[in-house]
Amino acid sequence: MDNLGVVFLSELVGTAMLVLLGCGVVANVALVKNKGYNGGFLMVNFGWGIAVFAGVTVAYASGAQLNPAVTLGLVANGATEFAGSVPVNLLSVLTYIGAQMLGAFLGAIFCWLAYKQHFDAEPEPANKLGVFSTGPAIRSYGWNLVTEIIGTFVLVFVVIGFGGGRQGDGGLAALGALPVALLVIGIGASLGGPTGYAINPARDLGPRIAHALLPIAGKGGSDWSYAWVPVVGPIIGGVLAGLAAIPLLPILG
Repeated sequence: MDNLGVVFLSELVGTAMLVLLGCGVVANVALVKNKGYNGGFLMVNFGWGIAVFAGVTVAYASGAQLNPAVTLGLVANGATEFAGSVPVNLLSVLTYIGAQMLGAFLGAIFCWLAYKQHFDAEPEPANKLGVFSTGPAIRSYGWNLVTEIIGTFVLVFVVIGFGGGRQGDGGLAALGALPVALLVIGIGASLGGPTGYAINPARDLGPRIAHALLPIAGKGGSDWSYAWVPVVGPIIGGVLAGLAAIPLLPILG
């Protein structure tokens, strides 16, 4: 298998693990008759942090970007190689993003299989959709977009900071899984309330497509009118963070 093949498989497996565990904690909290039902938003924050920890750990071969906003942020930051050996070009960027999207889609399907009986027992369509994708507490597309931009900016900017300003040539795996997991918990606890902190286009869009396609009884619509916000916002935030890190996170020497 060539380098791009390894990258594709690694990002697919890592993102699938991320979404399986991340959407899984939401299912545990939101769907009736679960042992974690009504566990609260902080449980969701910790669950997503552990999901990131697991996803980063298993996607070591690709640098564990797991997020188109991270990929594009690294490009904006001046990356010349991904994972130390993959040249940054249109094909490699599309390989990363394609694997992230497919992995997120598959992770959502596995989550549905794990909670199939609880989806069937859940009477509220909104709770079923909330397992798969994010939604705003107060619907205001402009302000929801601002929240996603800020949250993703923090994610990518701090990730580059973890790398001492040199993260343009790396990925999350180079940092170790724990710092990134703690960062995601912090973003959720601090900035996650308004929109549910997608901060990752693949994490939201892949599962939303799965929701639309899966035979979930009484699922309702997939809220496509909002779906652009957790895609566009994180992309803008990630690119801005990559650009801002060049002057704001200088490298001495």
